[in-house]
Amino acid sequence: ATPADWVPVVEYPQGITVDDLEGAVPGAPGEVRVLYRSANETEWRTTDWAPVESARDYTVQIPLGDLLSDSEYALRVEARPEGSNTVSAAIDGQLRTAPDADEPARVVFGSVTGQDYINRDSPDGYKIYPAMLERDLDFFVHTGDVLYYDSWAKDMDLARWGWSQMYSLPTNYEFQRQIPTYFMKDDHDVWLNDAWPSRISSFMGDFTFAQGQQIFLEQVPIAGDTPYRTFRWGQDLQIWLTEARDYRDPNTDPDGPDKTMWGEEQKRWFMETVQASDATFRIAINPTPMTGPYTDPIEMDNHTNMAGFAYEGRELREFIARQSNMGVIAGDRHFQYVIEDPETGILEFATGPASNEHARGWSN
Repeated sequence: ATPADWVPVVEYPQGITVDDLEGAVPGAPGEVRVLYRSANETEWRTTDWAPVESARDYTVQIPLGDLLSDSEYALRVEARPEGSNTVSAAIDGQLRTAPDADEPARVVFGSVTGQDYINRDSPDGYKIYPAMLERDLDFFVHTGDVLYYDSWAKDMDLARWGWSQMYSLPTNYEFQRQIPTYFMKDDHDVWLNDAWPSRISSFMGDFTFAQGQQIFLEQVPIAGDTPYRTFRWGQDLQIWLTEARDYRDPNTDPDGPDKTMWGEEQKRWFMETVQASDATFRIAINPTPMTGPYTDPIEMDNHTNMAGFAYEGRELREFIARQSNMGVIAGDRHFQYVIEDPETGILEFATGPASNEHARGWSN
């Protein structure tokens, strides 16, 4: 339970700081750069050195804008201390770029929702990541709840520590080193359960919704000016990654035509870009369900509940149903399902969580 009037107190044992907690990866001022080359190149191309500083938790995003389509790339990230010309650390990785929009191609991708550190199912992290590596994925989509702030992230230092802890796990580190990933966010990895921007709660201590938005953009790669995005993978596939927290009206507002989870600008962008697409298959990926099933009578956090955002949900489902070969992938649910909406006929696939330990649902 998370009563809004609880006021947490953060205390460390004497001599202990956040940098001493399990999974902590303390940063230091310095510079990093990326070296990259395609499979048919022998010489590395390199970016300029970029500074990393405490204000961004020693993170930096370096875009690579001149990559060939449908190509394998080797990557190397190098680091050096502030004021030094000597490389002190390096990490190797790889990626596969998307085929051009007029190129037929077989595309395989994976997706998952919530992963809670306490619900790991392997000494090294999560069994699902090495299993997905065996599938030779083109890309991966994390639909949100990448971690769960609610019970422990009571200030920015602890929130940032949670990301270090999660991605110091060997299974997560090894997977992300090799598979291009699109990250989305939901309630637990921006603030707390069922969060919206104007929600008031003392339960999160000194940590605010706006700080959660800031930290998410520090910790994961998101190109462009908006958190909602669309990507084309060859002639036959286009995906839409929608944002369900940043523009949300309060869950508790009465439902109706003026209540929105996505915001009017995002809805207009979604409909225009979907209608402009000539991809054979189009998939909307949303952090929360758009169809169901969800029968909790007091739930108001998604598009499937009569007490929540039902009006906008019907609007979006009816639009998707008018498109050819378009379906939905949903996050948030702690169980996997495939459901056909009885009113519109659209199919929704729920990814399920990162481990059985984090699963819940029906017993039969």
